[in-house]
Amino acid sequence: MSLNHSSLAHSSLAHSSLAQTIPTVTLNNGVTIPQLGFGVFQVPDAETEAAVSAALEAGYRSIDTAAIYGNERGVGRALAASGIPREELFITSKLWNSDQGAGTSAAAEASLDKLGLDALDLYLIHWPAPANERYLQSWTALEELAAAGRTRAIGVSNFLPEHLERVIALGGTVPAVNQIELHPALRQTETVAFNAAHGIATEAWSPLAQGAMLSNPVIAALAEAIGRTPAQVILNWHLQQGRIVIPKSVTPTRIAENLAAFDFELDAAALAAIDALEPADGAGRVGPHPAEFIG
Repeated sequence: MSLNHSSLAHSSLAHSSLAQTIPTVTLNNGVTIPQLGFGVFQVPDAETEAAVSAALEAGYRSIDTAAIYGNERGVGRALAASGIPREELFITSKLWNSDQGAGTSAAAEASLDKLGLDALDLYLIHWPAPANERYLQSWTALEELAAAGRTRAIGVSNFLPEHLERVIALGGTVPAVNQIELHPALRQTETVAFNAAHGIATEAWSPLAQGAMLSNPVIAALAEAIGRTPAQVILNWHLQQGRIVIPKSVTPTRIAENLAAFDFELDAAALAAIDALEPADGAGRVGPHPAEFIG
C-alpha cells in the first residue's frame, strides 16, 4: 500500500474552488481510492441526496454506502445530478449478511441498479457473520463480480484476523480493503497489523466514534492549541497513519470542515496522546463485535 499525494480531478461544479486536494491510497490491485471519503451510514434516503450533493460540491469524490443503509437510491440521485464524470468518482457499497452465499451476485446487481451504475469501485462483505458460515462462498462470488467488471476492487468489512486468514487461505484474491470500526477509543492494533502484513488497506468507519470522542478533554486541548476542531484533529490522527477514513455528517459546514484535515500535522507527542485514549478494558467499541454479530 502506498500513498500518492496527487490531486483528484475536479468537475465543473459552480463551487469547484472549494474542492480540496485529497491524497489517495493505492490498493493491492493498483486501484486508487481517496484517503478521505464521505459515509452515509444512518442517513435517511430522503436526506441522502442533499448530503451527498453537499459532499461532492465540497470536493469529496469517494462515497461509501451499503445495501442495509437503505439509501443507495439517494446516493444514485446525487451522483446523477452532480454532472461529475464517472471516472472521477469512487463508489463503495456492501453486501448485507442475509444475502451472503447464493444471494451475493443478485444483491450486488440490486445495489448497482439502485445506484444507477454499471460498476462499483469497491464492493465489500459487510460483516463476516461467522455463525452463518457463508462469507467464504460470498468471497468467491465477489471474485467473479470483479472478473466480470462489475466492481474494480473487492474487500471486506469488520473482519478479524481469524476471518481474513480463511479468506486468504482460499488461494485467490487477497482483500483490497478491510473496513473496520477504528477511532481513538478502539485502535484495533492486531487487525491493523494483520492488514498491513498482507497488503490490505485499513479503512476506518466511525472514525470519530460516532461523535463520542469530540468532547474528549485531550482531543479538545489539542484542537485548541493548534486552532483546529476536534474532528479535524482526530481525522488527521487517522490520516497520518495511512488509514482511509469515511466520516459522516449531514451538515454542509461540517462536511466541508472535515476536508480541512490535511494541511497540518500532529507532532509525535500529540499522536501518542491520542493513542493513549483507548480504554484498557476494551470498552471503547460503539458497534457490534464482529465475532458475534449476525444481523
